[in-house]
Amino acid sequence: MKISDGLHLAYCTNVHRGETWAETLAALERHTLRVRRRVAPGRPYAIGLRLGQRAAAELAQPAELLAFQRWLEKHDCYVFTINGFPYGSFHGTRVKEQVYAPDWSTPARVAYTLQLFELLVRLLPSGVSGSVSTVPASFKAFVAAEPARRPAIFANLTVCGRAIAALAARSGRDLHLGLEPEPLCEIETSGETVDFFNAWREGEPAVERESLLRRIGVNYDCCHLAVEFESPEEALGRLAAAGLRLSKLHLSSALRVRPDAAGRAALAAFVEPVYLHQVVIGDGRTVRRRFVDLPEALADPEPSRPDDEWRVHFHVPLHASPGTPFTDTRDHLVGALDWLQAHRGTCEHLEMETYTWEVLPPALRVPIEEQLVREYAWTLDALAQRGLADRTLATQCAQEPQAVHSS
Repeated sequence: MKISDGLHLAYCTNVHRGETWAETLAALERHTLRVRRRVAPGRPYAIGLRLGQRAAAELAQPAELLAFQRWLEKHDCYVFTINGFPYGSFHGTRVKEQVYAPDWSTPARVAYTLQLFELLVRLLPSGVSGSVSTVPASFKAFVAAEPARRPAIFANLTVCGRAIAALAARSGRDLHLGLEPEPLCEIETSGETVDFFNAWREGEPAVERESLLRRIGVNYDCCHLAVEFESPEEALGRLAAAGLRLSKLHLSSALRVRPDAAGRAALAAFVEPVYLHQVVIGDGRTVRRRFVDLPEALADPEPSRPDDEWRVHFHVPLHASPGTPFTDTRDHLVGALDWLQAHRGTCEHLEMETYTWEVLPPALRVPIEEQLVREYAWTLDALAQRGLADRTLATQCAQEPQAVHSS
């Protein structure tokens, strides 16, 4: 929803199952409209749409697209951003490192991303910019095994950036793609992200660099950068100083725990077979070790140091702490909102992205619409405290009855 001048907030529908367009629309009908009625009655409601390649191809059929446009009008909803990170299946099956495939070294990633932008142009309301978020170029292990992927990634980003610029010119829309830094990926820290973009633009004609950077920037996921022990003020400042566009801000939170006996025992409940849960070990703000997945970290025989802290790439709900022995990284998210308050106009798109509902330990799981309403209440309150949202939105959401819906 539009929460202040030029600032839009949605939750990402990647929390729901849906690989075909029919399944995606059914999830919008079943879950999103229920949340919409509770969070934003009587006002336009924004949807952060997740479309995999199959669903995007099906929605691109003229009859389906027209029907969806009419559905949005009927329910007073709009789409301003699309999650184009997972190309294929994202729920109920092993995803792990395959979530990054096909990566940006492949023509398939380019074609899929451009199709998302073609759809977005048809769905955007007047005067609203459109964003798509995407993989962090590749997975580090993919590039290490095939170094030729890196120049191919740069070449494909240039092709995509030019195509987005051309579409923006034809449509009169402000369109932008956000690469999403993530632990153990080709870009994971803010410093690596700046170095990556510098290397890419140095290979392009000077006259074209500004245009490309207008169309391709960064999707800043608060969970990911917090796992890297980064300060939001420093990380966001570094990206801005490098001239990188902040395409979208993912409002998300990660697990933190001391790796003592109680912490390790409690972490076992978060081991699951679907997603990667990278672990970064540090003391304060210094990173000491990284593990690709939680089981590897738990099996490592090296003894922990007294000041070690583990940060785990496991998106946890925004509205509540996961409970002892855990803490979370909402402090990073709050710091990012403080930075946004001090640098108004640097980012227009905010998206809550707690996609792990199906794999949360049962003690943390409430009915999905309940979780989303509570996340809206927490987020809108945090935004209103900083003058980034209308206080009446936060008050209305906080007072909404805690009715329980089916999950």
